Amino acid sequence: MTIDVKEQDGVVIIALSGKIMGGPEAGQLNDQINRLIDEHKTRIVIDLGGVEWMNSSGLGILIGTVTTLKNNDGQLVLTHVSERIYNLLKITKLLSVFTLAENLDDALQKF
Repeated sequence: MTIDVKEQDGVVIIALSGKIMGGPEAGQLNDQINRLIDEHKTRIVIDLGGVEWMNSSGLGILIGTVTTLKNNDGQLVLTHVSERIYNLLKITKLLSVFTLAENLDDALQKF
């Protein structure tokens, strides 16, 4: 998994690519989120457009991210959610946990 971070209109955009499978990658994303919270940047979009696959550990990373942000008065929006990941969220009954947007412009409008 690779992590690319940029900021637009006061919102941090984290573009993930590759496979989200947990392990050391979970720590990398978690560390990044905690650094952003320390900088009072709690409006975050995670762009999943480049994600090929996500397992249950990867899903746990996203759940941890949304929980951490909510506990710090922040908000998370997921964008470019593939059909495969959407179905994973649906099967696990987690659709209501996440705010989804079709594209980056829609995601920025959610704040």
